[in-house]
Amino acid sequence: MFGRDSQREAAELVVLSLLADGPKYGYLLSKEAAGRSEGAVRLTPGVLYPLLKALEEKKLVSATWEEVKAADAEEGEAGRSRKWYRLTAKGKKRFEQSVAAHRAYRAVMDAFLGGGEKEASS
Repeated sequence: MFGRDSQREAAELVVLSLLADGPKYGYLLSKEAAGRSEGAVRLTPGVLYPLLKALEEKKLVSATWEEVKAADAEEGEAGRSRKWYRLTAKGKKRFEQSVAAHRAYRAVMDAFLGGGEKEASS
């Protein structure tokens, strides 16, 4: 239905949208995308992590590693590391531009497909 570029742009917009709400780690991004879309959006590891890496390389997101310890971990026991992603100022700007472009595109499509005021008054 959609080409690869469209899918990549949509996935990028979803990830930027989720990060606009605050820092998140990869698995949480995946869970929130599925939850908000009632399962329609699935950010699999094969899609999500290369996308996050590309967003980091473009300086749209920054990432930091934090140690996570299990609740039942003993003192001195090492935890596992979790990579947290945050929008940068450049990423926030890109997100805002992407939202504006998406809304403009929807407005044009609505002119052809209906769903606007013209259809309601017909």
